[in-house]
Order: sequence, then C-alpha cells, then structure tokens
Amino acid sequence: MSRLLVTTVGPATSVQDAGRYGAQRYGLTPSGAMDRLSLAIANCLVGNPLFAAAIEIGPLGASFTARDGAVRVALAGAARGSRIGDHDATPYQSHLLAEGESLTLGAARDGVFSYLAIEGGVQGEQMFGSLAVNARAGLGSPYPRPLQGGDAIETLAASTAPEHAILLPAPVQGPIRVILGPQDDEFDRDAIAAFLDSEWKISGTSDRMGYRLEGGLEVRHLHGHNIVSDGTVNGSIQVPGNGQPIVLMPDRGTSGGYPKIATVISADIGRFAQIPAGRGLRFRAVGMSEAQAAARDMAKLLEGLPSRLRRPTDSSFDVDALQSANVAGSAISAFDVPT
Repeated sequence: MSRLLVTTVGPATSVQDAGRYGAQRYGLTPSGAMDRLSLAIANCLVGNPLFAAAIEIGPLGASFTARDGAVRVALAGAARGSRIGDHDATPYQSHLLAEGESLTLGAARDGVFSYLAIEGGVQGEQMFGSLAVNARAGLGSPYPRPLQGGDAIETLAASTAPEHAILLPAPVQGPIRVILGPQDDEFDRDAIAAFLDSEWKISGTSDRMGYRLEGGLEVRHLHGHNIVSDGTVNGSIQVPGNGQPIVLMPDRGTSGGYPKIATVISADIGRFAQIPAGRGLRFRAVGMSEAQAAARDMAKLLEGLPSRLRRPTDSSFDVDALQSANVAGSAISAFDVPT
C-alpha cells in the first residue's frame, strides 16, 4: 500500500466521485464532482473506473508527495502549471511519482477545478455508497472535510503499466444551455427575457452548494418569491427575492422554496462549473430534444474515453548529449569556393 501525502493545499479541495444517489427523498444531498467529464478523463488515464473517487482541486495551487512506494497519477480539468520535481508534467497524461517525488500544481489559469486521479483509487470507507465529501453534512472519506496539509491518501502501489495520454475532441463553446422551468410560469415574458438576454457573472461568494449570479437585469416574479418547497436537481436555477439567480450545484439542498426559472442541461453542468468568478456568461434556452441529444453525445464521449487513450509522445532530450554531439558536421569556410 502506498500513500499520496498532501503537502500543501488551498481551500475547496476534497475527495469526490460520482456522488451518492437514491436517497434525496430522505434529504441526503448527492455531492460528487463538479465536472464529471474531467473526473472521468483523469480516472481513464490511470485505468480506474471512470467515476472512481479522485482529488478535486479548487482554484488555488497544491502539492503532493509519494510515500511508501511509487504512485501513478493523472490530472485533468482546469489548466494550471504542473511539475514533478524540476520538470514540467504534461496534463491529460499519466505520470509515475517515485517514492519521495512531489507533484506541484499552480493556481488555475482557465477554469476552476482540476481532478487528480490515483491509479488504484482512493482507499476509504463508503458512506451511503460514496466517498464524496460534503463538509456541511460531515460526510465523506477518508476525510469528511476539505483536504489539509499533512493528510495522506492511501492507495495501491503503482503497477508496471505504461503511461497514457488521451486525444479529446474540441470542447463545446457558446452559451450555457438551459431548459425553461419547472416554474417558469412564475415569471412573465419580460422576466424570462431579462434572464436570457443578460450577461451574468458568477459571484465570488459561490461554492459547491450554489453559484450566485450577479450583474444582469433583475428577474422579477409574478406572484412573489416563495413557493411550496419541491425537489431540486444539479443545475436548478432558483430566483430569490432579490431577482439575482442562483444555480444549484452538487452540494445543494434536496428541496427548495424559490421558483426555478430554468435548469442547466446535464451536458453543460461541467463546463458551467468551470467558469471562474467574475467571467461573463450567457444562457440559451433549448428544447427537450436538443437537451437529450446533448446528453446522448456526452454519454457516447464517456463510453468512448478508453478508445481515445494513446501512448505519450516523448519530447524530452538529453541536454548533455546534445551539447557534446557534432550536430553540424565538419566546420567549413563560407569563403571556400567549392561551397
């Protein structure tokens, strides 16, 4: 058994998997990865089940050190600097950390969350079928809270398998797609237009429970902002009394009493979660058929991830050998006539 020691870490870094499902009727929030596709890619690179538990790293940097043997890891998600010892570590590629070697990650440059998958998975005790951390509820394993310096993640010793990289399609661009409802009848046409036509920004007070939107036009209610509480899903967009929407995320409450003007489609939840605070975004309403087609495309991409694995291209070279090599051949004079 090997360990991955958390050397340094910022806030919003925790162990996450696909989440816990089937118990929302009892008030148990699902939790799980903010960006399921990036989680799946990182796990695929090290040969784990796609939604096995991994380390979800927030926007700040972190560092990890292999202990008690080698550990194989892979990073996917938000772009950030990545180094193993003194050498750059290519993202979207697996890497072997030898005993005592450290992986150092910088702050996210584009996006919010990265996923560090560990070959053999995170060892822990499942709570309601999942290792996913929900700090408010005190759920999760091996630590029911965000990770801290000095924590150690136990895992299996690295295998002798070769390293892998992955070839991915171009990411989806454009507005975040939503389906109106289920309470869009609590808003008139002007309010819906204000929601869809505004450029919104994610507030710095957002977290894994919900992303607060700000900067757009006030979305006014027809009959007040209180309704009989009903169920929520990832991507439910509630509109509280101040008219500034809140997009519910994996650590949300399982029910809520604000009208929900729209719901982010499942295929776009991950890329919405990766939008940094302060960056502008827009929404686009789509029909059920387009949302279902996008969900099928996402499912097809996930299913096909193993077929996209490739052997990494080795771009490294031996500087000492290069300096001692005669790469130019024999020296000649430019004034030599035969030349």
